[in-house]
Amino acid sequence: MTATLPQDTEFETVIGLEVHAQLLTQSKAFAPVKAGFGSEPNTNISPLCLGHPGTLPVLNENLVRFIVKMGLATSCTIAPKSIFARKNYFYPDLPKGYQISQYENPICQNGWIEIEDEAGNTRKIGITRIHMEEDAGKSIHDQDPHNTLVDLNRAGTPLMEIVSEPEIYSPAEAWAYLTQIRQIVRYLGICDGNMEEGSLRCDANVSIRPKGQRAFGTRTEIKNLNSFRNVERAIAYEVERQKQLVLSGGEVVQQTLLWDPNRMETRQLRSKEEAHDYRYFPDPDLPPVVVSDAMREEIRAELPELPRQKSQRFMQEMELPAYDARLLTEERAFADFFEAVCEAGAKPKLAANLLLSEVKRVLNEQNLDIAAFPVDAARLAGLLQLRADNKINSSALQTIFNEMLSKSGDAEEIAKTLNLIQVSDNSFLEPVVDEVIRKNPEEAERYRAGAKKLMGFFVGAVMKQTKGKANPQLVTQLVREKLGA
Repeated sequence: MTATLPQDTEFETVIGLEVHAQLLTQSKAFAPVKAGFGSEPNTNISPLCLGHPGTLPVLNENLVRFIVKMGLATSCTIAPKSIFARKNYFYPDLPKGYQISQYENPICQNGWIEIEDEAGNTRKIGITRIHMEEDAGKSIHDQDPHNTLVDLNRAGTPLMEIVSEPEIYSPAEAWAYLTQIRQIVRYLGICDGNMEEGSLRCDANVSIRPKGQRAFGTRTEIKNLNSFRNVERAIAYEVERQKQLVLSGGEVVQQTLLWDPNRMETRQLRSKEEAHDYRYFPDPDLPPVVVSDAMREEIRAELPELPRQKSQRFMQEMELPAYDARLLTEERAFADFFEAVCEAGAKPKLAANLLLSEVKRVLNEQNLDIAAFPVDAARLAGLLQLRADNKINSSALQTIFNEMLSKSGDAEEIAKTLNLIQVSDNSFLEPVVDEVIRKNPEEAERYRAGAKKLMGFFVGAVMKQTKGKANPQLVTQLVREKLGA
């Protein structure tokens, strides 16, 4: 970058993301100590977590299996043999003085995921590597006015680091990529994806270059972004900061930044480290990790249908719109519940409409997961079947649904109790239709003369006479028969 660039220079943004996901293993990566969020500070610790001399790490097998599962789900090559390395640095929440990670030989390499870009086109984003490591502890700066507190519960928690290729070109694409990562790890059941609790964290490497230039610009790294919104905002701010700096004659300096969500700006944390600053070397206490062909294929067989595959199937086999399919497959449990409703006999489009409107509303209002929804799939399918058979109208469906939230019994029982079953009996409806036509001779003549829009008038009058219980399709048919089509 030089100071001679004209003010109307168009820039291209280049972004690479490093996503850290805490894995849902029962114990830590290298010690038989509980892993998880929410315990009292410094209660889930061991001599290894504290860096005591003479303590030796023992690898948690599920750490390997979870990483391989993610690698297979993202089309990575799985290394038959990989090694652990020590990443050396000093920080108060890292008592050992090093972090066990992987460097030269990661377990997963050269994968990809698909996103939709801002134009709506599907595009692959390359994944450079996925590797295993352990988390550090947590430094707490806001509970004591004079001291930094350290909680080592998180030290040694199994981590997966997913490093993208620099193939993301806007904050919106970064959001889409991160959303896909979160969806996949949740579908696999290996991470809860909760950014607010720190179980999914993101570092963004951001640079700009004049359009048409092949060489990368100098990059900055924004650390520990803890929400999807902050990822977008921080990248957008940093891109604009770099543009203004370059256009004013300055140069971008390679550095590590923090995002300040209160001031809505990035600020310098330290100069950017390179790999040699960490003095990586193979960990002498851990043997190589060997993934046999049999183990790899065994893990592959455990993979669930992933969200994009499931969404495509919903569109192709169930003829759902792309929008519905995407919303239904955002969460694996919600998609499974939708399929259970369909398997119980509901028509897919009717089921999708109900789940994406009323069921979602209840889940949001009551802050529930779909597993805690009070109406099971079979009962919902029964309700939708009443509507498909025109035994109830849409207003009655809403009433019955609300009743089912707090009452047992199937939909038809509730509909009968509330007298909501539509009347489809010709012998009952014909006299009512005849009376409506007799009381409205002028409208009847106008209809016969071609004013077919008056059909709504006659149907509405019959519905009013029957207090909404008449089957409107049958009423329409009877009016046509009596007045002529």
